[in-house]
Amino acid sequence: MLTGVDAVIARDEIRQLAYRYAWLLDTRDMDRLVGLFVPETRNRGELHAELTNQLAPLGPTILLVANHIIDFDPDDDEGPHDDRARGIVYCRGYISEPAGFVEQMIVYTDRYRSDDGHWRFVGRRHELVYGVRTAEQPYEQGPADWPTHSVGVGTIPGRLDTWQRFARENAPR
Repeated sequence: MLTGVDAVIARDEIRQLAYRYAWLLDTRDMDRLVGLFVPETRNRGELHAELTNQLAPLGPTILLVANHIIDFDPDDDEGPHDDRARGIVYCRGYISEPAGFVEQMIVYTDRYRSDDGHWRFVGRRHELVYGVRTAEQPYEQGPADWPTHSVGVGTIPGRLDTWQRFARENAPR
């Protein structure tokens, strides 16, 4: 089992993995998002297609990651596992759906493995605590034009190349 400085470094890398997942999902950088998973977990093409199908009908999303608990897998008959861990991650989701805006509280139950010097997801289970439709529709406002006006729609994610490409490739036909 990892201890000391090695455990601190590994936990930081795993936390970055969860943060990267949120950013890459929110910016629709699908190739890099799929790259966060170990290659043999699933067929990458299938995972790419599944995530694309889930995200295609949505507008912008914002995932805020918090309360990340990480435990390294205990030793078993095979010996110590310095390359495996499990985690629980809280996430607050803000999701623009066709029917309106939704706020969600999500708990991810994760499995991680160090693969080729990088921590990656082996599996990620999304469990909904609750979802609530809000009266406010933030993306139905005019542009904020920050810093002149602080209320309205901002420039992220719309200005990002990954977002623009995803929107073009997944536009309703």
